Amino acid sequence: MFNQILEAQLRFYEQLLAKANVVGVAVGYKNQQGQRTGELALVAMVEKKKPREELTEDDFIPQELDGMKTDVYEVGRIEALGASPRDRYRPIIPAGVSIGHPMVTAGTLGAIVRDRTTGERLILSNNHVLAASNDALIGDPILQPGPLDGGKKPEDIVAKLERFIPLHFIGDPLPEPDKPKPTPTGEPSGCANVIAIIRDLLAQLNSPKTQTQAATAQASATGENRVDAAVARPLNPDMFDDSIRTIGKVSGTKKPELGMRIRKTGRTTDYTEGVITLMNAI
Repeated sequence: MFNQILEAQLRFYEQLLAKANVVGVAVGYKNQQGQRTGELALVAMVEKKKPREELTEDDFIPQELDGMKTDVYEVGRIEALGASPRDRYRPIIPAGVSIGHPMVTAGTLGAIVRDRTTGERLILSNNHVLAASNDALIGDPILQPGPLDGGKKPEDIVAKLERFIPLHFIGDPLPEPDKPKPTPTGEPSGCANVIAIIRDLLAQLNSPKTQTQAATAQASATGENRVDAAVARPLNPDMFDDSIRTIGKVSGTKKPELGMRIRKTGRTTDYTEGVITLMNAI
């Protein structure tokens, strides 16, 4: 019987694949009411099952083909993935692949998120990946893949840095409490404020941070690092897929808890699974 099904697959493969929504043809067990029957069938794999009334006569899968039972499996979207998350992905870029600011090595594109105010799609990753550990400027180019993986300007620029949450590092000078700043004698108050802003900006720009520091950033006496995060604005939002490589689309959020099973796809370690063993580390 199995050989007969295989022969039927070869005969009807092109006919079935020509139907709308069919993405593959296989041999499997027929299901009835969600239960496997043990009866072999010629299976049409579809991206998403549709009600009978939404299908044309040409796209409907018959119950039998040449005496062979048929079935329909919903398998989702099937697409070829790059050999590595460090590859250059075009025309569509999923999350979970290499990305980075030109001043860093490379990191992971975490997810495609939406601005809470504007609804615009943005790229979410780490500060040390997109903002070079506070050293980047808003509007700086973002490369896919990251520089270590071959990303180059200008051909691999896919986004511009939008904003980031600054990191606090051990050894950073502690900020003084807010207090009124005296106006120097003979100098207008507005001018003093401008000078102070320029002085502070130069101090920030001349304070180098490395990617290694970003990985070991710790809370200072007056500041905490609750996240290592930055977002970038895509040059073309249509280039980015909402799905995460090898995982799929994010369906929602859930509060973490000890013992929860988790999974992720990253630029360096690719797909991994694990369990939350520690929480609320300080």
